[in-house]
Amino acid sequence: MKRILIFSLISFIVSCENDGVNYDAAGYFEADEVIVSAEQNGRILSLEIEEGEEVSANEVVGQIEVEGQKLQKEQILATKSSLKEKTGTATYQVEMARKQLSAQQAQLDHLRSERNRTSNLVKADAAPRKSLDDLDAQITQIQREMAVTQEQIKVYLDQSSTQNTNVMSQEEPLQKSADVIQYQIDKGSVVNPISGVVLTEYARTGELAMIGKPLYKVANLDRVNLKAYVSGDQLPQIQLGQKVKVQIDQGEDGFKTYEGIIQWISSESEFTPKTIQTKKERVNLVYAIKITVENDGFLKLGMYGEVLF
Repeated sequence: MKRILIFSLISFIVSCENDGVNYDAAGYFEADEVIVSAEQNGRILSLEIEEGEEVSANEVVGQIEVEGQKLQKEQILATKSSLKEKTGTATYQVEMARKQLSAQQAQLDHLRSERNRTSNLVKADAAPRKSLDDLDAQITQIQREMAVTQEQIKVYLDQSSTQNTNVMSQEEPLQKSADVIQYQIDKGSVVNPISGVVLTEYARTGELAMIGKPLYKVANLDRVNLKAYVSGDQLPQIQLGQKVKVQIDQGEDGFKTYEGIIQWISSESEFTPKTIQTKKERVNLVYAIKITVENDGFLKLGMYGEVLF
């Protein structure tokens, strides 16, 4: 009888030890996931991704049809090129006016020469004074005509410059429009934002894409985060940047241990999620933490893990 009681006590102690909690927190592994969406409307010409495939940052993995935008850009550039053809010069008018001015100058030189000769004759009483007055009047008249001709040349040049300025003022807005269209064309390329693994495909080649439509989901699995929960009385034991032990169950091989670093601690408490186990199961309020772990390929998203501070 005594032996039976001792055996029962030992069995009870062992049972209690096996039921004891040998971790400080527990949770599930997750990663920073990015959903890549379409940035242009059109048919998907290509989307070269597969679930589980590794992709690099800034890698072009697909193309959305942008032929309409390319035609718009060509039309704008053609309009811009035709602007120079609309510009003109007042070459003919200016040339004719300058010839007229040259003839007027020759006439003025002749009148001045004639006046000098007549002035000498008047001084010698060999010509009447009226002849000199007539020449002065003709000189004044031709000078007025030359002033008008010079003003005409200036007007021709100003009008040509103003017209050309008005035409060429359209060049910059047209270039801006072409740049906007080019921006839309560039958005037709599907560029992968981060290095990682394709988790989920949402679209395929041949389907119609719209701006904002998800195409695929990618995540960097080189580092994963174990999101766990701790109670308020555990907070004094942890701090940002602290190194902790993370372990996963390997079945018959026992536990595999990793080194993790606490990257984030929630500043607000929340009610314990039903799917989360805590060291004290009756704790109502907990704080979420994230622990970054270098992934050797064994850690999978959604896998259960335990933390030892």
